Amino acid sequence: MPETTQIDLGGVWSLEAEGQRPNLKITLPGDVHSALQEQGIIPDPYFGKNEAEVQWVAHKDWRLSRSFRLDASDLDGRWYLDLDFVDTVATLRVNGERVLEANNCFRRYRPDVSKFLAAGENTIEVLLHSPVEAGKAVHDRQPFEVPWTRNSPIPYGNMLRKPQCHFGWDWNIALAPLGLYGTVKLRKLDPARIEHLMVTQRHLATGSVELDVVLTLFAVDPCVLPVEFEFDGETVRLDCSANAGETVLHQRFVVERPRLWWPAGSGKQELYELKVTLPGETVTRQIGIRTIELITDKDEAGARFAFKVNGREIFCKGANWIPADALFSKTSPEKTEALLQSAVDANMNMIRVWGGGFYEHDGFYDTCDRLGLLVWQDFMFACNLYPSTPEFLDNVAAEVDYQVRRLSHHASIALWCGDNELVGALTWFPVSQKNRDRYLVSYDRLNRTIEVAAKKANPELIWWPSSPSCGYLNFGDAWHADGSGDMHVWSVWHENKSFDHYRSVKPRFCSEFGFQSYTSNLLISRFADKKDLNIASPVMEVHQKNPGGNERIAGTMFRYFRFPKDFYNFVYLSQIQQGLAIKTAVEYWRSLKPHCMGTIIWQLNDTWPVASWASLDYGGNWKAMHYQARRFFEPVSIFAIPSANGKVIDMAMVNDTPQLTEVSAEFFTVSMDGQRSPLTTARGTCRPDAACTLISLRADSVPEGSLLVWSYSASNGSSGKGHHVNGTYKQLELEPPGLSARTVRRADGSYELMLSSKGLALFVMIEANIEGRFSDNAFDLTAGESQAIFFTPAEQGAEAEFTLRDLYSCQAVDCASISTR
Repeated sequence: MPETTQIDLGGVWSLEAEGQRPNLKITLPGDVHSALQEQGIIPDPYFGKNEAEVQWVAHKDWRLSRSFRLDASDLDGRWYLDLDFVDTVATLRVNGERVLEANNCFRRYRPDVSKFLAAGENTIEVLLHSPVEAGKAVHDRQPFEVPWTRNSPIPYGNMLRKPQCHFGWDWNIALAPLGLYGTVKLRKLDPARIEHLMVTQRHLATGSVELDVVLTLFAVDPCVLPVEFEFDGETVRLDCSANAGETVLHQRFVVERPRLWWPAGSGKQELYELKVTLPGETVTRQIGIRTIELITDKDEAGARFAFKVNGREIFCKGANWIPADALFSKTSPEKTEALLQSAVDANMNMIRVWGGGFYEHDGFYDTCDRLGLLVWQDFMFACNLYPSTPEFLDNVAAEVDYQVRRLSHHASIALWCGDNELVGALTWFPVSQKNRDRYLVSYDRLNRTIEVAAKKANPELIWWPSSPSCGYLNFGDAWHADGSGDMHVWSVWHENKSFDHYRSVKPRFCSEFGFQSYTSNLLISRFADKKDLNIASPVMEVHQKNPGGNERIAGTMFRYFRFPKDFYNFVYLSQIQQGLAIKTAVEYWRSLKPHCMGTIIWQLNDTWPVASWASLDYGGNWKAMHYQARRFFEPVSIFAIPSANGKVIDMAMVNDTPQLTEVSAEFFTVSMDGQRSPLTTARGTCRPDAACTLISLRADSVPEGSLLVWSYSASNGSSGKGHHVNGTYKQLELEPPGLSARTVRRADGSYELMLSSKGLALFVMIEANIEGRFSDNAFDLTAGESQAIFFTPAEQGAEAEFTLRDLYSCQAVDCASISTR
């Protein structure tokens, strides 16, 4: 019989809590809420107003247990538990003996359990303590008051090293979930294990690259063991001495003619495989060879903020990432990859992993490597004041050390950022307003702890102190200072300023900006009954977590549009105006290139079905903005940028490619009946990685009551079209567009929709009654235009019905939406 070297403890465990019925089960990796829902103990937290019905779960301690067997022959040697993503405060026992007290969801735990094991049946128990009660206990031990963010209706989240959004956020359900989400294994140390595997790169003037493979071994007793390194067809076998504790080994590989890794849209994502093997263990890493720099040189405006990859500055186009689901058990690697693929499909090349969620699982970063998504990685601190006691800071330092060593080899990791909005949080609480010095010193202790631990783990990482930030040791207002550093622009949403306000801001790099919309009619039908289909209904308000959000969406509609005729069209128009807001910002900021070198939208995804700033629905369906983002993030584009006085419309030409690019454009005016009248044509050449003006048009060259419309094509293959309105859409006297659609089911199960318009149809949106992807959406048609659209159901073989919406029919009370089968 082969020797047992590890036991996977994942699978079905018993689940217990005081006052609960016996024989409950939980599947690990997994979370307690999902387990309870599956067994009928709690209702679906995401449906209706059920959030309130499940609050009791987080106030209980939950005991998870199972048994496993070991033969007497297996007891020789050292055994340890291998655990990560333990959420969060937990006591672990083996055969009744305590082996671990865990208190950090972001650390790996590997306790030695050898002396607690027995031949035959063994038991393991995990007691997950209530995060609310555990957080309160830490809170009560603080030497001075440390309040938590108003975003979180469940208190004390900032006391725990746990995803901060778990306690509720202005887009997240408040559940404070608990569970085990990662590795749960019993492993034998025979005679050593791989503790860390890191890779650093040295790019030489000759063009070759030296890779330093840094292997950290852990052994209890001194030993000699064989270690094998494999990289790019080269294998090195060594007999290595390991001391008691940690031993660091270095192995050098030279790549003479490296195949470089590039961000999406800039080149190929070339990846090499590294494999390290020792007795009983093999670890593999995918390695992308590239250089990356953060350019912060001073200039006339202040200081630059630009990423340079392989010697070329890259304009970053992307979105902020929050956890894929509020409950871990509802996620999967496939769902996560689909969300990231949607980012790339919309011409994005960067994801910011926001600081109120998780350091994601390894597969997330592997996917970003493969897809070419640069990762801006926050450390997990967001929108709060935090403790700065030695106990808390030591815990943070251990977390940072582990996460940096775990993730630094990824080609996709571009930057490590200390936190999200902690400098701003100093001004959000009465106690810190009254005693700023105390809380600033406390913050600085935390921030310094993170920086020192990060640079000790990897001296070569790119560090940025906070987001937003004007720069190192600068504690100023980076929400409104646009000369240096990265910026969060929230005046349009939170301060209710007009979309035009975006054109008064000139960020060097905007890492957060957003505008809300409702989730789709399809998704709303899955959490609300028909009686609840009213924006002001209690159910819809439960699914709107931003105070005043519904009023802000409606108030903005009054500013720009005629009010929609019913609930379904209100939802549709909210998505259109969301896209219009973000389009206004992105197009202007891209036209400022190279002054501005990044636009990272808040946010990509949702954690549950909710009104939010996301461009993807919960589950991954594209909202209107995501289709629009694919257009306004095109590598080569032209945009209408009106002057401040409204008299001139500059047509900006933006080129994100490294080649000189020619652009040809045709401009028309379009009347309300959809008739096009030629205005002018233009041809221009844009330098590589640059922006310039293709043509300037007088605003009065577009007759009152008409739109400016254009189409363009570029020598790199990019093409597109767009329109511009002088004034607001509510001023347009739109006429019935005569929109029609013919639908054909194709042999592969997808649908072809042939849309035709007799007049002007703005923001044509096709909705399906099932999940799936359209080839395009939220587009315009003028009189006599047709467009073929393809729809691929998410579930193969599923039958779909479609509804067409456009701006006229959404506002006209005498016009019904067009349905097609």
